Amino acid sequence: MATWSSRTAQLAAFDRREYQVRQPSAFGWVSRWLDRGFVALTIFPTGLTVLLILGLPLGLSLYLSTQAWSADETLFGGHFAGMTNYLSLWEDPVFINSLTLTLGYTAVTVLAELALGLGVALLLDLDLPLIAFFRTALIVPMMMTPIVAALCWKLLLDPDHGIIDYILGHSIIWLGEPWLALVSVAFTSVWQNAPFVSILALAGLRSLPHEPLEAASIDGANGWQRFWHVKLPLLRPYLMVALLLRAIFEFRAFDNVYVMTGGGPANATLLLSVYTYQASFVQFDLSLGAAASWIMLVIALVACLGFVVLIGRKGVQ
Repeated sequence: MATWSSRTAQLAAFDRREYQVRQPSAFGWVSRWLDRGFVALTIFPTGLTVLLILGLPLGLSLYLSTQAWSADETLFGGHFAGMTNYLSLWEDPVFINSLTLTLGYTAVTVLAELALGLGVALLLDLDLPLIAFFRTALIVPMMMTPIVAALCWKLLLDPDHGIIDYILGHSIIWLGEPWLALVSVAFTSVWQNAPFVSILALAGLRSLPHEPLEAASIDGANGWQRFWHVKLPLLRPYLMVALLLRAIFEFRAFDNVYVMTGGGPANATLLLSVYTYQASFVQFDLSLGAAASWIMLVIALVACLGFVVLIGRKGVQ
């Protein structure tokens, strides 16, 4: 009986010690609070900086888009106009043509960049002589700034001194005819940005698993069937990322268009970004330019959300 009583007392003392150890101390509570708030504390300076750099200009542009402002007034001297600027844009045929042109330009250039970039990536994936040199040379157009690339192509397409017309043996005013100017601007963009798609696609090709390709070869699939039914589905995440990024950048294309044509001739290359620039800094109607920029932003956000949802569904499948 004495042994049983002493054993019971030892267990009770052990339970008390365990209870005492597990009691939360003040220092432990502060430590847990710091652990939970560590992420918020570390990202707060960056978030505040981004808010000041991006949030304030966005807020100012949104404010200006709802104001009736003229150049002879102070920045905050206009009066509230509501949705008048947005309604004026939708009633402006130049803006509607610019929006339609931008959507078509974006679709054509992005599809061309994807097709050309994927084709170049398939060639660079082959083990051929000097293939390392061509892989390195691929990034040269992409590393050039858009303004420099546009100036180079503007000189090459010059009807008097350009080498393109010299090679063709015929003088063609590439940037003087409406449809030729649009083709020239689109070609310049595709030439410079297709290597970006090639790099993404080549990285995807180099990371593909070998088992599905070997299984398809054993089943008797030819090269085209292996590409269409095996490689292309596995490359879908890489191509979707390239599609999303290139669509965003082409939708807001400005540098090459402004340098090569300035939106002309006859508004043939007047993309939405150039229209916004002209409304804001040529006509000096900041309210109208701010409204046009917010329409661009909303369209880009809707497109991005659509791409994200599509990528997510493909990832789930």
